Amino acid sequence: MQRASTARGAAGSGAVLLLVLVSVAVLPGASGGGRKTALGGEARGVARYSNKGANVEAAPPPRRTPAPPAAGSPPAAGSPAQFRGQARLPRFAAPRRYELRLRPDLVACTFTGAAAVTVAVSAPTRFLVLNAADLTVDRASIRFRDLAPKEVVFFPDDEILVLGFANNLPLGEGVLSIKFNGTLNDQMRGFYRSKYHYKGQMKNMAVTQFESVDARRCFPCWDEPAFKAKFKLTLEVPPGMVALSNMPIANQTVTGPIKTISYQESPLMSTYLVAIVVGLLEYIEGVTPEGTRVRVYTQVGKSNHGKFALDVGVKSLHLYKDYFGTPYPLPKLDMVAIPDFAAGAMENYGLVTYREVALLFDEESSAESSKQNIAITVAHELAHQWFGNLVTMEWWTHLWLNEGFATWVSHLAVDSFFPQWNIWTQFLDATTAGLKLDSLEESHPIEVEIHHANEVDEIFDAISYDKGASVIRMLQNYLGAERFQKALASYIQKFAYSNAKTEDLWAVLEEKSGEPIKNLMTTWTKQQGYPVVNAKLNGNYLELEQAQFLSDGSPGHGMWIVPVTAGCGSYDMQKKFLLKGKSDRLDIRDIASQCGNQEKGGNFWIKLNINQTGFYRVQYDDKLAAALQTALQSKKLSLMDKIGIVEDSHALSMACKQTLTTLLRLLYAYREEADYSVLSHINTVSLSVAKISVDATPGLVGDIKQLLIKLLLPPAVKLGWDPKNSENHLDALLRPVLLVALVKLGHDKSINEGIRRFGIFVHDRNTSLLPPDTRKAAYLAAMQNVTTSYRSAYNDLLKVYRESDEAEEKGRVLSTLCHCKDKNIVLESLNLLFTDEVRSQDAYYVLQGLGVETRETTWLWLKGNWDRITKKYGGTQQGGFIRYVLTLFASNEKAAEFSRFFATHKNPEFERTLKQSLENVRINARWIQGIRSEPRLAQTVQELLRGP
Repeated sequence: MQRASTARGAAGSGAVLLLVLVSVAVLPGASGGGRKTALGGEARGVARYSNKGANVEAAPPPRRTPAPPAAGSPPAAGSPAQFRGQARLPRFAAPRRYELRLRPDLVACTFTGAAAVTVAVSAPTRFLVLNAADLTVDRASIRFRDLAPKEVVFFPDDEILVLGFANNLPLGEGVLSIKFNGTLNDQMRGFYRSKYHYKGQMKNMAVTQFESVDARRCFPCWDEPAFKAKFKLTLEVPPGMVALSNMPIANQTVTGPIKTISYQESPLMSTYLVAIVVGLLEYIEGVTPEGTRVRVYTQVGKSNHGKFALDVGVKSLHLYKDYFGTPYPLPKLDMVAIPDFAAGAMENYGLVTYREVALLFDEESSAESSKQNIAITVAHELAHQWFGNLVTMEWWTHLWLNEGFATWVSHLAVDSFFPQWNIWTQFLDATTAGLKLDSLEESHPIEVEIHHANEVDEIFDAISYDKGASVIRMLQNYLGAERFQKALASYIQKFAYSNAKTEDLWAVLEEKSGEPIKNLMTTWTKQQGYPVVNAKLNGNYLELEQAQFLSDGSPGHGMWIVPVTAGCGSYDMQKKFLLKGKSDRLDIRDIASQCGNQEKGGNFWIKLNINQTGFYRVQYDDKLAAALQTALQSKKLSLMDKIGIVEDSHALSMACKQTLTTLLRLLYAYREEADYSVLSHINTVSLSVAKISVDATPGLVGDIKQLLIKLLLPPAVKLGWDPKNSENHLDALLRPVLLVALVKLGHDKSINEGIRRFGIFVHDRNTSLLPPDTRKAAYLAAMQNVTTSYRSAYNDLLKVYRESDEAEEKGRVLSTLCHCKDKNIVLESLNLLFTDEVRSQDAYYVLQGLGVETRETTWLWLKGNWDRITKKYGGTQQGGFIRYVLTLFASNEKAAEFSRFFATHKNPEFERTLKQSLENVRINARWIQGIRSEPRLAQTVQELLRGP
């Protein structure tokens, strides 16, 4: 699954007082007057059920982690309650095959279903225990081997359905039959509805999103990755609808108002990969060299926008077949653009679903960055067809096996298709994100223990994706590309159609390479964090010492086996070795000899972590740091090393291990830089410095911004506002990065030019003066002067938003509406999030635009509207509100205030995000104190402003 800054939809946060506040839904049976038991409710964790005449019980309200039964009242032996509070389902029975029939009603937004599940009972038991949530189950329909259950008990906190039979079940296979119904919800999870326009009318599309634990919201199932089974689906839909699933259509018939479509049986797969899409769609198609049919489905009228993604998809399937040494396992691949979609994309086996912005590229209205994002996203999802779908993680602890590998190999694929994009240099964006999150005390190991389903969504983060991908790159660099690829192919072949743990991958890599992979990599996956390697010259020796790096400056206790690479004066040769202990020292003459440079003269420099292949930071002593800065200014360093040096310096400054004064001098050394990737990182660091300066040095913030403008202006002037016919992809990416930064830093000329071009654009949407790449800079410029009494530019932007039918353009506008100093305008923009004008998935665009000038207003809005936010967004998506708002602040007093508020507004689905946000606030507060104690900061800023 490709991440997005949005997450799941509405979910309740309040506890339920059973038998008092739980609503009752005892419904007539589908036949014979039996009863239906409703599972789940309108809010997550709230159960609608009957405890009257239906032999249905319910557990206490949701809790974060499993807890033993209360003292003195253990569950009776053989009681359904024995299955409460368990992280995973029992293993005494497992599904082998699901036969599912579903009928979605796109008008009433409901669905009915029936399941016949072949279940293998492997140990004596009288119970079947499976997952279910937000479903109404027809108790009278439940049969296993023609036996009716004696007990049907739902535990809402665990989202499990326990079927108790009178006697132990026969060992071996039998069929469990069950009928159910549910609601096509608006939460973008389970079986849900997505809205779209067709010929001027609003229509509903039925869509599934099951990862991580939401297949149970569509049909009762063993909803864990290890319970792989085959699936045979049948859908009943209106005749005019396109209905898609994982497999090709086997047959279809039309009887009156219903079209019945049966699909071919799937290979073994996990429940989270089952997928259904029903709606009015059109497609374009292509075929791989191996004959696999690939289609891109869109809303009617948008299929031409899928051409680029289709081309990448066809190429990806062909490349991965060779790289993994295994053919694509299914007879077809469909990719579908969904108007409402929580993640960026989802790798459902044979039916990959995407946000529209992650799949559709329009030459007229899409920015160049969108083309690259689409390529990466498509390559990421299709890599999952092997790494994730064919070979699946055994449990969510091993999520990184899916997401880390897909992130890494998607860059490998895109680099093959578009070598001119220099994508491996851009990969350092992922490494930087992983390093930033993993420098927090509230980070987590790559292999993180999962104790409850509500914990899973929060680990779809920069650790599982970006750190995971980065340590894979580190391992590939250590083993060599060819040896690594052959071992991966062996792993895929060995575990095809089954499940694997991290240890299984290490075992194959170790067997094929002969290297001690498990010992090396366990230090990186089973403990959180990473080291900073301190490098010091002492005579003829380079002394190295590792210590855990934490952004709050505190000492950590981690220890890693670090694959160290060193360059000395050139890149012709490199020294490679493992730092296995706390410290080591190397004879500098030996390093210089191996690096092809035996002189410690003016050209002498040492760079550790060559091309940033290692997941660690480096802090050099003053002499080594000065030599590297000279090498930087002399253009002796690679692009990746230029990025690594400034990112390490920025992190060290935040942790108060280095001064802001030193960081500014280093930044100034990049003033002649022209590369997109390097300047993109310089831009991010610069905006971080400008933001912290507002609180740390309010009297100096204007001069610091002028210094940063001085740094970024020359390449921006060179590129200009207008694209050139001869420019390349990277130049097109760089232009908006620089222009947006200049506007945010307050560069008057850039702001005025943006306002001028926006004024022309308002009256002529097709003007060549404001193509998609530069619109955001112009929109931000237009918002600079907006006030309650002078709001014409704001009204114009809202008009652009309302008249556009392109998801990318809508997101672009939303991301600028809060970039305003007028608190009333900011409040008006935030309140759009409670209207139907903004799709739930797009809330994060609005939050991205928030600024420090109106942060107090924003915090008061968040507190005052928390119940409304919970009702509409809920759960993990609330984490986005918390992260974007709280991290605007940088004081311990505010962190304490936030803690007090959320002490009475808890939800385990955003607990980790809240802790990380509070930690970041405190880190910035500490950074501010460090900056205020720097005696030479003001003098250095003036010197650099006057410098060349």
